[in-house]
Amino acid sequence: MTTATQTQIEKLDVFARTIPTDEPESDGTLAWDSTTIVVVQAHAESAVGLGYTYTHEVAAKLIEDKLQDVVRGRDPLDVEGAWHAMSAALRNIGRPGLGFMAISAVDLALWDLKARLMEQPLVGVLDTVHDAVPIYGSGGFCSYSDERLRDQLGGWAAQGIPRVKMKVGREPERDRDRVTVAREAIGDDTDLFVDANGAFSRQEAVAWAHVYADGFDVKWFEEPVTSDDLEGLRIVRDESPDRLDIAAGEYGDLLPYFERMAPVVDCLQADVTRCGGITGLLAVARVAEAQGVDLSGHCAPAISAHAFSAVPRLRHLEYFHDHVRVEHMLFDGVLVPDGDVLRPDRSRLGNGLELK
Repeated sequence: MTTATQTQIEKLDVFARTIPTDEPESDGTLAWDSTTIVVVQAHAESAVGLGYTYTHEVAAKLIEDKLQDVVRGRDPLDVEGAWHAMSAALRNIGRPGLGFMAISAVDLALWDLKARLMEQPLVGVLDTVHDAVPIYGSGGFCSYSDERLRDQLGGWAAQGIPRVKMKVGREPERDRDRVTVAREAIGDDTDLFVDANGAFSRQEAVAWAHVYADGFDVKWFEEPVTSDDLEGLRIVRDESPDRLDIAAGEYGDLLPYFERMAPVVDCLQADVTRCGGITGLLAVARVAEAQGVDLSGHCAPAISAHAFSAVPRLRHLEYFHDHVRVEHMLFDGVLVPDGDVLRPDRSRLGNGLELK
């Protein structure tokens, strides 16, 4: 095992890639045709740790200009110390949003580097409480034809993933028909989730909650109103059928965001590439535990499986179509579903990923 006195973080390599989607996509409030990933490689001795985030390419420059010098020369086994140093360095620039996504990518690379230096899988370095992470298939974009919607969601169900999610809210007048297509494609034994990405007003969201639960046995209603409307989320949660969970939190960064969000939802969400990496995620997990709510992982499944194995009140992880596609393009060692879970590979060092 490498000790703290034997090595230092030498440098960070950073690059961004923008990759077109396989067809135009949209949700309740946004449309897009590409995905940008910012990748960080942290070097120490002969080991290289890999991390990334999904954000604008300017995050790469922020890492190079501001965070590179902060972590260079530091003890690679003291990841939390590096995290606090990076957070302090962005005080005047701004930590929320883009700043925290930059920190997340570096933090993920440093945790991977630490595990590789210790010659262990990442789950061997973290205090994990789960051997595998349950997943749900996620896509079902509003821009999809009924045929594509049917094939994608039905394909996940046939693959053995027992829960799938689709987007709603862009054209509400079409949503009953779209949800009917989805339910018919997956059958009665697969859980159906919907995600409005904040498209509805409070009153609309409550009405749709009853439609989804009563008419289609939907189990999960994500961001029915904008995540900025905490009181609206509480109202929708309190006035929705008990069998329908209200979820939000994917845009969270600083810890107070999650402390405010946790009391108004049935299930809290966090994105390890946004909330400060694994160091930030572990703090969010403590908030969820203190508030008595489960935590669900948002997107980036290849970099998230090890991390969410250490979340005590884990619900599941989003197996998001766009990110699965990008991660298989860029990395070797990407986990594939084992039934309804992603199971970290303990035979590979670190997070198991290698840049192609």
